[in-house]
Amino acid sequence: MVKKPAPAAGQACLQTEIRVPRTNQPQIANQPVSKDTASVPGLRRRRLIVLAGILIMALSLRLAVSGVSPVLAEISKELPFGPASIGVLGMLPTAAFALAGFTTPALIRKLGIPAVLLGSLVLAATGQIGRALASDVPLFLGFSAVTMVGYGLGNIVMPPLVKRYFPDRIGLVTSLYVTLLAVSTAFSPLVAVPLANTSGWRWSIGIWAGVSLAALGPWVATLLGERATRRAEAVQPPLAAVPHAKVRVWSSPVAWGLAMVFAGTSTNTFSMFTWLPPLLLDAGMNAAEGGTLLSYYAILGLPTSLLVPYLAARMRNPFPLAALFVLCYAGGYAGLLLSPSSGTILWITLAGLGQGTFAMALLLVNLRTRTTAGSGALSGFAQGIGYSVACLGPLTFGLLKDITGTWATSFGLLAVSLVVLVVGAFIVSKPRYLEDHPRA
Repeated sequence: MVKKPAPAAGQACLQTEIRVPRTNQPQIANQPVSKDTASVPGLRRRRLIVLAGILIMALSLRLAVSGVSPVLAEISKELPFGPASIGVLGMLPTAAFALAGFTTPALIRKLGIPAVLLGSLVLAATGQIGRALASDVPLFLGFSAVTMVGYGLGNIVMPPLVKRYFPDRIGLVTSLYVTLLAVSTAFSPLVAVPLANTSGWRWSIGIWAGVSLAALGPWVATLLGERATRRAEAVQPPLAAVPHAKVRVWSSPVAWGLAMVFAGTSTNTFSMFTWLPPLLLDAGMNAAEGGTLLSYYAILGLPTSLLVPYLAARMRNPFPLAALFVLCYAGGYAGLLLSPSSGTILWITLAGLGQGTFAMALLLVNLRTRTTAGSGALSGFAQGIGYSVACLGPLTFGLLKDITGTWATSFGLLAVSLVVLVVGAFIVSKPRYLEDHPRA
């Protein structure tokens, strides 16, 4: 088999309209590593550096998102947060992630994946340090927005990054980085209050900037290595011309199916993170019990994150797995609505296991694309749409409770989102590729 040189990093781009080779086989020629070259010593070292960068990046992506709310009462003693500013703070992650979904493809096309990752880490670290030093609420919210935009860029780039450097280990690497996302989600709420009690809230929320800064090292090395590769490729013969076809992501059933999955799973997850403690308070539990059970809900993302990508990558059509997780969600919600104070652990366990749809969605970005460019375009589109919908989920969930005085209508909203999720999973689970449905 003839090995073809990889293109410049900027050519492996994320776009909502991409040009891909007309072929019936998944293409990995536009990626630095193929299954045949993965064992070459130099490439093995490069992949280890990239893997370290992916894992540290994944660990950093949720620390700043989930570490503020546990100490918000302490922050409010110094900065006058009110209901409106707290609402804005709660919507910032999903809003920033949605914005990143729609803008990252153009940035990747212009700068390349490693450069965008470096920029995302710099933004995240700057934002975290800035808000830890903030003297008023607007500054705190502004630097929080900078942090979330940085993390949003990282969210979108992770799937095509895995496809580009680990086409032979997509399931394994996805399992590793999604598991670390779950670890960081569960870890920072557990230590936020102890850190605030010993060192103050500013240290409690600012310390996580160190993880973002630690991730800079592997990506600086990767960026410098790719620049050297591009200089070497400049003297090599160009690739033979291959017929291309346009793929418009906005008209692809694969893209819309995956967007529905992201919308459904994000709506459910963020609604539970926001409203599970108040729901349990209404059921007669105290604040400490509600916080502990919320952490338990978050920790349940660990086993699903580790196992789901590994299992789904080996299934031709993983829809039965998605349907199982939707049933878990539905069973947990029914229990929390009808008997929140009896069997609470069981209901939260079921709902928590439903989070496996998130790991599956991230994996499907790569399982349903042939190229790095296709993976990036699909990641940006599906997560952009998904997080746009998720912005409204927690807000609508709470409004329905206020308007009707019962949690039943709020869970009705989640039931609708589960229908959207399962329909989207049915569409995207079919064994086909984004690039197989070109539009002239």
